[in-house]
Amino acid sequence: MSNTAGQVIRCRAAVAWEAGKALVIEEVDVAPPQAMEVRLKILYTSVCRSDISFWEAKVQIPVFPRIFGHEAAGIVESVGDGVTDLKPGDHVIPVFTGECKECIHCKSKESNMCDLLRINTSRGVMISDGQSRFSINGKPIYHFAGTSTYSEYTVVHVGCVAKINPSAPLDKVCILGCSIASGLGAALNVAKPARGSSVAVFGLGAVGLAAAEGARISGASRIIGVDVNPRKFDQAKNFGVSEFVNPKDHDKPVQEVIAKMTGGGVDRSIECTGDVDAMISAFECVHDGWGVAVLVGMPHKDAVFKTHPMKLLHQRTLKGTFFGNYKPRSDLPAIVEKYMNKELELEKFITHEVPFTEINKAYEFMLNGDSLRCIIHMDG
Repeated sequence: MSNTAGQVIRCRAAVAWEAGKALVIEEVDVAPPQAMEVRLKILYTSVCRSDISFWEAKVQIPVFPRIFGHEAAGIVESVGDGVTDLKPGDHVIPVFTGECKECIHCKSKESNMCDLLRINTSRGVMISDGQSRFSINGKPIYHFAGTSTYSEYTVVHVGCVAKINPSAPLDKVCILGCSIASGLGAALNVAKPARGSSVAVFGLGAVGLAAAEGARISGASRIIGVDVNPRKFDQAKNFGVSEFVNPKDHDKPVQEVIAKMTGGGVDRSIECTGDVDAMISAFECVHDGWGVAVLVGMPHKDAVFKTHPMKLLHQRTLKGTFFGNYKPRSDLPAIVEKYMNKELELEKFITHEVPFTEINKAYEFMLNGDSLRCIIHMDG
């Protein structure tokens, strides 16, 4: 056990005191892990669009003060009672959704929607006792997505921690905890494009480009990128995207444009924006008879998906996915190995790096649309 096991650790954390206000580097107390929890030393983290969305709190229930962050990598510092498959010193990736390995979903080969540890963004406390492990002067600072990786130390349920190859560079694999795995899995595990097939990817942010990467790895011969921001097109070429469609450039629905381009529709489509109109277009642009559309983006809580039933009756398939259908503890180690074996490139997703003291700059990069992933060095 580490020499800090069982003790409160005081460390730096970036605290969001109010919605939309700059994060503040504070000294916080991090309590020891309780039963079935682990305390992690976070070495690298990154900013995901979801962190921005919940920090802005425009449509979600505001929970503040809070420590955001859910894409990261680090080392186990100590473990709580009942933890048997992790030990201090293990290299790990925390994940916003979990795998208890006991519920009906975890035991199913077809689901990764763990009953116990499915993401709950409104809960700012640990599930075991309803308490936060973070505090300043005795007052609680709330958790985010069960991870809160904008802290040098954090406490996470053991079911939300994937143990990985200790040789893997943590400053690269830290981005696998959310977006990259979500997009990659949407292609490899759900859309499953055949070699030589055509794929349309809606939204060319990190998730969409990861989906394009998955389509490229699958051997798709035609990958069409769809986005309203033309600045993204050059970057997308590095991920196998060879054709581009900007819906703003056409006076007809983009699904009709794609159908005409492809002689009836693409074989697969993957929607990564969360915009319901893009979701409808992604579904309606696949070929009748065999086309499959996969929805990845998180829609507005009041969004309604509308399409004519004949689109389904003509043998188009609509699927949804969560975290790319990956079971985090079971499957993330294998994705890390793909990277280690040079089957997956992660470096091209990393556009910026900043020290922890400049974390607000990472938010600026994301808000300005200049960043896929900005790696934050926690020792900086």
